[in-house]
Amino acid sequence: MSGEEPSENELVKVETLTPNSRGVNTIVKVVSKGEIRSVTGRDYSVRRVADALVGDETGSLYMTLWDDKIDAINEDATLSITNGYINLFRGNMRLNIGKYGSYELVEDSPITEVNKENNLSDKRYEQERRFNRGGYGGGRGGGRGGYGGGRSGGGYGGGGGGRSGGYQRRRY
Repeated sequence: MSGEEPSENELVKVETLTPNSRGVNTIVKVVSKGEIRSVTGRDYSVRRVADALVGDETGSLYMTLWDDKIDAINEDATLSITNGYINLFRGNMRLNIGKYGSYELVEDSPITEVNKENNLSDKRYEQERRFNRGGYGGGRGGGRGGYGGGRSGGGYGGGGGGRSGGYQRRRY
């Protein structure tokens, strides 16, 4: 798969997934679950997150589990994932269910053994940098909110491009 969506209900094997895979329909077995961490979202809410190593006979990768899915999905469970997607976290592939995807537990698992040798999450990918996500500094074309601002964005109180957003530091 190279970014195009598979036809409805077409199941793909783990080894065919790429960083651009969307609309992923697959069956995977949960090998292990990692430690649960707490993270603060952009809306300042605290959420729980954990990684689970999942895979099939062709390969494996980490799947990100959020909040209630952490407790609902156990090791050795087999999942049928519909409309999942791949993203890069710190340059490594992660399988996600997301709000438009779903999963079901599969009773009679077709997967007897998971290929952990071909772990797609071990491969590092070059990740596009996003400059318009806010925070300190602004910079070219973005920096909504946060302190710095510069000429083309942000400043205290956010705003947007140009000189429209709140307090801005002057450069002398």
